[in-house]
Amino acid sequence: MTYDERLSNVSVLGAAGKMGSGILLLTAIEMTDLSLLPENKDKVFVLNAIDISDAALKGLIEYVRVQTRKFAEKKIVWLREMYKDNPKLVHNAEIIDDYINKVVQTVRPSKRMEAAYDSYLIFEAVNENPELKVKLFTQIDENNPNEPWFFTNTSSVPIHYLNEKANLGGRIIGFHFYNPPAVQKLVELIAADATLPEVVDFAREYAKKLKKFVVDSNDFAGFIGNGHFMRDALYGIQTAERLMKEENYSFPEAIYAVNKVTQDFMIRPMGIFQLLDYVGIDVCKYIMSVMNPYLSDEDLHSDLLDSLFEKKILGGQNSDGSQKDGLFKYEKGKITAVYDYETDKYEDVEPIAAKIDAKLGELPEGHIPWKKIIRDKNRNEKLARYFSNLEKTDTAGARLAKRYLKNSRAIGLKLVSDGVANSEEDVNNVMLTGFFHAYGPINDFLNWEEIK
Repeated sequence: MTYDERLSNVSVLGAAGKMGSGILLLTAIEMTDLSLLPENKDKVFVLNAIDISDAALKGLIEYVRVQTRKFAEKKIVWLREMYKDNPKLVHNAEIIDDYINKVVQTVRPSKRMEAAYDSYLIFEAVNENPELKVKLFTQIDENNPNEPWFFTNTSSVPIHYLNEKANLGGRIIGFHFYNPPAVQKLVELIAADATLPEVVDFAREYAKKLKKFVVDSNDFAGFIGNGHFMRDALYGIQTAERLMKEENYSFPEAIYAVNKVTQDFMIRPMGIFQLLDYVGIDVCKYIMSVMNPYLSDEDLHSDLLDSLFEKKILGGQNSDGSQKDGLFKYEKGKITAVYDYETDKYEDVEPIAAKIDAKLGELPEGHIPWKKIIRDKNRNEKLARYFSNLEKTDTAGARLAKRYLKNSRAIGLKLVSDGVANSEEDVNNVMLTGFFHAYGPINDFLNWEEIK
């Protein structure tokens, strides 16, 4: 079966969700582009958008329509070439409108799993629940005579587990998009030992067509991205707990302090607790629970996350992409308050910031905010100077940052030594492209042996 034939009938499970909608959009555009090629003019391309909510599916179609326009405007030269033999469509606006309609018409919304029974390729983007994934894969495979290939967007569940439990015979691969899929360039590609070579080859070709940057991860729970992020977050939680126990920080003060250090002193796009809120505290708790049974030498678990979950302090995002309240309260994306675990209320961030900023001390000389450094052509040179100054600084904030950076580096090195990542470069590339860090965790910016 050719690349085009494999993409002639596709289904996306969880199509109206945060990740599924982006996967559906990219696939709909790729399928429509294939349909415009002269050799495919008589072929029909079908993309089944499968989800459980009629309202969500309705919103999905509007999302596809709006986002496709952005893609179409960027490739109008190519579209004009594809439409050159159509005398009825001359102006760019006419071509773009027709192209958008074609993309939308490719999508077939459905609440019924039966829609996937004719597909050759299944993208799965449902909840990070191994049992649910196995159930869906098994149901489709038992009723689909085409022996479909399964591309799972799981960020933590081992691919070999899904393959074995659903009895897929190697017709499955981890194809982990980063959020949001339409914007993020990174895809983690995870093949199990049993994954068929032709599935891997197709996955690489598909990623290339989507202009994605592929990093191969080996088939260990959590892979590279969550392998680093979950451990990094757990260290942040442990650091906050230590500040409360040993240095008499209140809960809001400790959360603010660690978030401040990880964002400002470490020059990251978000502090670690803001990132927890962004992903969702419930999601992070669940990912840790999925990963933990596969780890023999560590306990990837947080009592704090369990308690926050019980208190319904969850974070995550609204359907319009705005941030829900979690450890922080947000207004138009800006942090306005910090959650107090003891009182179960939010405390205004300004007095907390004034007190803790003074306690942490000034940022080291040469500091450049992430928004500026990420676009700087001389980024590495300026980062090296900044971290040299950080190393010489002995404020409370600098000490916390140095310990945190050392631990982050150790996590990355362990991913390589454990065989999760094939190289240090792969770890760094995931954090650079998937998490938008300005530098990889495995670096020589500091004298690591001297940091205690």
